[in-house]
Amino acid sequence: MQFCWRAEYAPAIEVTLVLTVAEARAKILAVAKPLSRTETVSLLESNGRILAHDVVAAVNVPPCDNSAMDGYAVRAAGCTGGVSIPVVGIVYAGSMPGLLEAGTAQRIFTGAPVPHGADTVVIQEDVAADPERIVISAGVTVKPGENIRRAGEDIAIGDILFSAGHRLRAPDIGLLASIGIDKVYVTAPLRVGLLCTGDELLEPGELPQAGKIYNSNRYLLSALLRDLGCEVIDAGIVKDDLAATEEALQKLAAKVDVVISTGGVSVGDADYVKQAVHAQGKLDVWKIAVKPGKPLAFGCIGAPVCTAPFFGLPGNPVSAFVTFVLFVRPFLQTLQGSAVHDLRQVPAHAGFNWQRAGKREEYLRVTLQQEGSVLIARALPNQGSGVLSSVCRADALLRVPVGKTFMTGDSVECLLLE
Repeated sequence: MQFCWRAEYAPAIEVTLVLTVAEARAKILAVAKPLSRTETVSLLESNGRILAHDVVAAVNVPPCDNSAMDGYAVRAAGCTGGVSIPVVGIVYAGSMPGLLEAGTAQRIFTGAPVPHGADTVVIQEDVAADPERIVISAGVTVKPGENIRRAGEDIAIGDILFSAGHRLRAPDIGLLASIGIDKVYVTAPLRVGLLCTGDELLEPGELPQAGKIYNSNRYLLSALLRDLGCEVIDAGIVKDDLAATEEALQKLAAKVDVVISTGGVSVGDADYVKQAVHAQGKLDVWKIAVKPGKPLAFGCIGAPVCTAPFFGLPGNPVSAFVTFVLFVRPFLQTLQGSAVHDLRQVPAHAGFNWQRAGKREEYLRVTLQQEGSVLIARALPNQGSGVLSSVCRADALLRVPVGKTFMTGDSVECLLLE
């Protein structure tokens, strides 16, 4: 496919010394435009999919006035405590009741349509009943409209239930089923190519070897991408060789919407990914004022029109995770036609002191614990960028702005890892 921006090519890889998180996000999102591929899927297969058009209700919910309680349908006029009323019929959910005449009652069950002529439902606890008549209990006041759910009370014909770009959840699917929809028009899944490089990498299941590490980033990023509903095209591990890297990138870019690689993006790295991407398109290597995750490469593969945008993430797994969440995730959401949904922010109070006023925006892995009315954030002991277990044990990322310090008890901003 052809992506939506035309690259201006430089004679060498561009290196921007320092960008803030906000500046880097702005540059990335400035070139992100929703893709146009759509498809129709069964409602049963639509969980997590993103709507390609607005959904407008063609029916009312409920479709008619119906009883909110088990009881008796009557006309309120003349119904007071002690009044005896003959029961002339029974109305079940799904049945079609006849006309209710003045001075009579019909037994009615929850969800059953209210008979024409009835204007209220007296709950069964407020009457003394036998099969042929009811007596309104003393002290009970019967008012018109009680215990009746009106037609269209939940959804009215013409209501816009969900707008294009909405990601469907289980309650949404139930709501669509309630108005008779069995298929939805959604955006096609993004195809994201994943490439890992490094002669030091082993795949899980292989025997340990001296000087080798297991390739955790491949599995981490695959899971993050699938959480977003992306189709992952996995190129596996590519050996440290320029020709092999160029070939793998070219093949991958031809069949995906976005390419992601990990490792070798730090300035000065003897890495073939940077050379291979630049040879086929444009690449900027940014030092971002963020910790973890300072090096980030962003560009495109293809000339003169970009075939696929490219992200080069840091090799350390925590850095890869944080840069994915901050930069890649919002980019992919925009391509999907969805609004950008960042991690949910919650206020908390620090359960530790932080006296290092850094030059980078820091994201600390913390646990959260409710203590009375206050949510307490406590830092995990090892905050190293290679310590992936800290992300697993964390409830949130605590954002520390540049130059910020705090003491125990101070208010802090936490981003939930849900």
